[in-house]
Amino acid sequence: MTDLTALKYTEEHEWLAIDGASATVGITDFAAEKLGDVVFVELPAVGTEITAGSVIGEIESTKSVGELYAPLAGTVTEVNDAVVDDPSLVNAEPFAGGWLIKIAIAEGAADVLLDRDAYVALTEG
Repeated sequence: MTDLTALKYTEEHEWLAIDGASATVGITDFAAEKLGDVVFVELPAVGTEITAGSVIGEIESTKSVGELYAPLAGTVTEVNDAVVDDPSLVNAEPFAGGWLIKIAIAEGAADVLLDRDAYVALTEG
């Protein structure tokens, strides 16, 4: 089980596992539940330069189609092809096998993100 208190979060319901200058990004269980059954995921290519807040992909469920936003500026270093092949992983394992991308980030970039308590307060309000 992933330690959810060790992750960082965005107001757009993404989680980030920060490891030095690298961040693994996914959507939270809250977002996955609100979306319903995810049936399609489109992700940016490795090497793509992304800007915080920009649209970087798409996620489609049986309920709706939504955009994926870059939580931080950086460069995409890895894409989870397993999620592209089997989008249901986003629902089944949002904090494990359902991660979306890995990005190289600048030092200190994650300082603007929410901690677990702030994210829980956001989703309960």
